[in-house]
Amino acid sequence: MRGWKKAADKPRREAILDLSKYVDERIRVKFTGGREVTGILKGYDQLLNLVLDDVTEELQLPEPHIRTLGLTVLRGPTITVLNPVDGSEEIANPFINPEQ
Repeated sequence: MRGWKKAADKPRREAILDLSKYVDERIRVKFTGGREVTGILKGYDQLLNLVLDDVTEELQLPEPHIRTLGLTVLRGPTITVLNPVDGSEEIANPFINPEQ
């Protein structure tokens, strides 16, 4: 079978982000479409697929609600924002004119 390459001939894909320092830490993940979950990072791969434990989802229904999901696999292509829960805080947008 000419033209076929062995898997060993392909260059190995490197991870986009190094998440090893966040393993067993609580992280917040936002998805395309606006969904947001928080959980403990247990594993990941080079495509940014994540395994989170103790996952909760913050729902913005007519009134805020939190749904418990437990152990969850998150698909990397749908993730838009990923940040640690501890050590981060929301700040005011410095580019908005305070007079507006």
